[in-house]
Amino acid sequence: MHAPFGTFESVSAALEVADLLADPVADALKNWDDREAAESVLYVDTDPGKADTAVFCETYGAPLEASANCVVVAAKRGGETALAACLALATTRVDVNKAVRKHLEARKASFASMDAAVAETGMEYGGITPIGLPAGWPLLIDAAVAEAPYVLIGSGRRRGKLILPGRALAQLPGAEVLAGLAG
Repeated sequence: MHAPFGTFESVSAALEVADLLADPVADALKNWDDREAAESVLYVDTDPGKADTAVFCETYGAPLEASANCVVVAAKRGGETALAACLALATTRVDVNKAVRKHLEARKASFASMDAAVAETGMEYGGITPIGLPAGWPLLIDAAVAEAPYVLIGSGRRRGKLILPGRALAQLPGAEVLAGLAG
């Protein structure tokens, strides 16, 4: 099995190596209603010390423009705080103060703390991924991600990454594709 880009020594169907994924990610893949999308997900085994995007891309020859980062956002309104996830290409930045805040109809939006993101997702910091997010969370995906032929995302752990078609990400529960989410 080969990845569509990069120089990875080990490439597997993610469903076949679920034990290497964070539990919420493995569960989400196994229970994903869109079986074709679930079966399209590849797992590449990588060094957890090189999980940060720029270092990862340089080490494994993965194009930065095919890499997407998932960030957890805390949206506040009327004394309530709701969490959401945003997915944008690594070459861009999520517009938290305008696009996210406005879409979530929040008074204020900011990046969630590392501790909150890890505790709420059940994933490792540096590996948080849109697959396996808590039920009910909005997943805001920049249109450029959904339009990409293939996208590299986290696996829920710092070790390993997932590669899948951008269109498959738009099929995730709670996913909303937005033009202008990132710039």
